[in-house]
Amino acid sequence: MSFPSGAVVVPPSSGLGELTDVQLQQRQRDFAAVRRRVDAGAALVAAEVARRSTRELGYSGLAQREGARSAEQLVEQLAGVTPAEARAMVRVGELLSVDDPSSPDHGPAWLESVTTAVSVGELSVIAADAIRSGLGEPSETVSADALADVVDLLLPMVPLVPVRRLAAQARALRDALDRAGVAEREDQLRERRYLKLHLQSDGMTRLSGLLDPESAALVSDAFDLVTSPRRGGPRFVDPAAAKRAQAIMDDPRTTDQLLHDAFVEMIRIAGAADTGRIYAQRRPAVSIHVDRAEFEGGVGVAHIEGQTVGVTIATARRLACSAGAVPILFDGEKSIDVGRAQRTYTDRQRTALAARDGGCRFAGCDRPPSWCEAHHADEWVRDQGETSLDNGILLCRFHHLMVHNQGWRIEKRGETYVALPPPERGGPEVHLPTRNPVRARQVTMRASREWQRA
Repeated sequence: MSFPSGAVVVPPSSGLGELTDVQLQQRQRDFAAVRRRVDAGAALVAAEVARRSTRELGYSGLAQREGARSAEQLVEQLAGVTPAEARAMVRVGELLSVDDPSSPDHGPAWLESVTTAVSVGELSVIAADAIRSGLGEPSETVSADALADVVDLLLPMVPLVPVRRLAAQARALRDALDRAGVAEREDQLRERRYLKLHLQSDGMTRLSGLLDPESAALVSDAFDLVTSPRRGGPRFVDPAAAKRAQAIMDDPRTTDQLLHDAFVEMIRIAGAADTGRIYAQRRPAVSIHVDRAEFEGGVGVAHIEGQTVGVTIATARRLACSAGAVPILFDGEKSIDVGRAQRTYTDRQRTALAARDGGCRFAGCDRPPSWCEAHHADEWVRDQGETSLDNGILLCRFHHLMVHNQGWRIEKRGETYVALPPPERGGPEVHLPTRNPVRARQVTMRASREWQRA
């Protein structure tokens, strides 16, 4: 692979203090473009390191001769990157064409759009790996051509979606194509769950493990309840809730120590509970998001709020029946409007907003719904906006205050929302995509149908 535009020109890093805010952001984009092109070449080098370090070569392989257990470990050492980045470099490098498309090192044809975008510096190595890992491989039920069509849908989203969400979006689209395979993938994840206790020489015990999505939803909700005031959770109006939040803020323990003590206390309460009674007074606030037709028909994909991997409709129904989870049914892209009867959003509306938005919708923000506040896009006083789902959007406290205090405006365009910076600041508008996989899949599939008709 060679760079079509010749040598890589690195933008200057001097005089940054003299740049305007818009110019400074553009300079960051310029450096990112250079890095993408350089990383593409580095990925090819990583793939060649892997080729010279295969298991068949044994101790004569390149990595093994250098004292590394694997090619990824050698790349990690040479490039000064994390293990995850090294693995991504090797995987993507193996997809890129060296010279001959017929070469065994050439990537699969359905990923050609991805490899081309990486080779010309339009797509980062990490983003390419996220797409590849999220979509998986062709199978008996999902053809290579179908995956190629999904790639064409995903690539335009890359500038609008943080890299860490690309894999989740790709998995959601794979689930839409391969609903029969959802149960198998759910079982595979459940089989990977584990918890280990490691007694250390200093007398401490290290805990490690992996949670399947269903278990993670329960644990995450319990831990969020303990720590959210420390980590930017919502403001509380109710005096009792505000007092509790302040007590957590004032607690001398670190946040990690709070989690530790809460975990131990849960185990203690469970162990001491009367086996004839349900000891928990508060059920975990787990919501299940699912298309209404799929939920009623029994075939499709559901999503546990806060988790990025789909589960079967059977699992959704079981959680709704036995675990007290709330099923949120998406009926196409419809919303419910309650007019201006009240200013604040009701619990039902907040539940619907949490389901639709999946958390703070501001670009790059990962705050979950439980940490968010409902914002009127057309503001209640200024615009006479209605307290409706169409007019509501979830923002974390930081971004909610930013919108109100710094002159930003949220505008609804069709089924999407954008954030407009204040006129005096300038700069491009910010797209606010939903983080909910069911709604994102519905919007994407609608866009796909419109694209096919065009």
